[in-house]
Amino acid sequence: FQNEINEVPFFDVQLPYELALKIFRYLGKAELGRCAQVSRTWKILAEDEVLWYRLCQEEGYLLDMSISDHSCWKLALKNCRAREQMLKTNWKNRVGAVSQLRYEPGRVLCDVHCCDGVVMAGYTSGEVRLWDTRTWDYTAPVLAAVAGPGGAGAPPHVSFVRINSSLAVAAYEDGTVSVWSLLLGQEPIHHFQHNQRIQALALAPGGSAVATASGFQVKVESPDDRGFWQTPATFEIQKLVNFLNLVPDVTGSPVAVAAAEDIVYLLKAEDPGRVLHSVYGQPVTCLDVAAHEAAFGIKTFGWLLNEPNQILLYNLETNQCVTKVGSSIGDFSCVNLHSSPPNMLVAGNKDRRVRVFDLRRGAAACSVYGHQLGVSAVQMDEWKMVSGGHEGLVCVWDQRMAAKLWEMHARHPVRLVWFNSHSLITANIPEEKNPRGSSITEDDPSLHRKYRGVIYSYEFSVDQLAADSVLPICRSSYDELTGYNYNIGLAVPYDSI
Repeated sequence: FQNEINEVPFFDVQLPYELALKIFRYLGKAELGRCAQVSRTWKILAEDEVLWYRLCQEEGYLLDMSISDHSCWKLALKNCRAREQMLKTNWKNRVGAVSQLRYEPGRVLCDVHCCDGVVMAGYTSGEVRLWDTRTWDYTAPVLAAVAGPGGAGAPPHVSFVRINSSLAVAAYEDGTVSVWSLLLGQEPIHHFQHNQRIQALALAPGGSAVATASGFQVKVESPDDRGFWQTPATFEIQKLVNFLNLVPDVTGSPVAVAAAEDIVYLLKAEDPGRVLHSVYGQPVTCLDVAAHEAAFGIKTFGWLLNEPNQILLYNLETNQCVTKVGSSIGDFSCVNLHSSPPNMLVAGNKDRRVRVFDLRRGAAACSVYGHQLGVSAVQMDEWKMVSGGHEGLVCVWDQRMAAKLWEMHARHPVRLVWFNSHSLITANIPEEKNPRGSSITEDDPSLHRKYRGVIYSYEFSVDQLAADSVLPICRSSYDELTGYNYNIGLAVPYDSI
């Protein structure tokens, strides 16, 4: 005769529904499942939408949704976990679709950058292209460049490209820099010029600041509140800059970190001459910056003086060295700090090894050997690592097992490795932009295929791409007139003759 709608029987105690719900909030998924088998009233309580919405948010799923967006959050959590397991299985077994982001012949790839699945590429023709791999639509719009004086002469090569969620930036060989807005169209919204060649280009990951290094000068450009671009700071440096990064999530004036040979500068508008690290004769070999920390590799005098090469981690708020990791005879050629899990860091070395460091212990948690000519690009997450080498090999590693899952090879060095939960972007960029003794023109497709460089896009969510989960060459038809990409129209599994 008890009222089980408003009161929940906890053995011999009658509790209000809201109080019983607060008690059940301390239970996990398995405990809620066991409680649902006690009685009908406990089943209703254990399957309350508030409990499962909280569990879904705690595990990192559907963070941008409210509780009213799903009618059954228990089923939503189950589907999210099943999708995550499916993606992990596909990553390990290399199940999915792979495509090349192609471009017309006669153009050599110069630089590639990626942000959230949007790929930006610059070519020797001076053109800059964008691909949005999130929509599986690989038509690449061209970002219009600023016309030169009189329009005479061939356009300069693209030196660097950078992209974030709102802006795209390209630096050219003649020292010009163009900035486009991804929301306003294909015409540049800002343009400025350097007198010398640009050695480094940086774009804030979540902001709108652009930093360039040319000669002994570092210039920072950013828009004000009304959208007018200005130069909040210009820094004079004693040596030529090798690496340049902008610190993300900075309020106020932009903050840059620049490595010039054996000196690392922390460039702020209020303190322009801050030297973060300087040891004579120990040049910096790689650099990466997170919100509050900077990691860079240094080349020491070598094994003769018992000083192995190391990676230093500095706190950008205190300007002090937090820890030193690594002990290698080879130079550290690449380091990834900003996209690594908390308290973790992954680095590649010229001794052909990829190392994962636990910054809390100051020791290597994993070390794998795989690239014959040294590592050129790395990235990691909670369970895997992806590395690229100078010989053109892309390797996917299982961090816990320290074993290679699979590999992919192309001709040129791997300069970009970017991935998220369901996709992977790699770019093989040639060292030689103007090969001697050969004319890369539209009339010679074999030479173009040899020297052009290539961008690969892997998609592992095969449930969404069931019709496109075969190789692109098997999806080709005979409608295309151009023959340089050798679309031979294989009859597997079907053909559209």
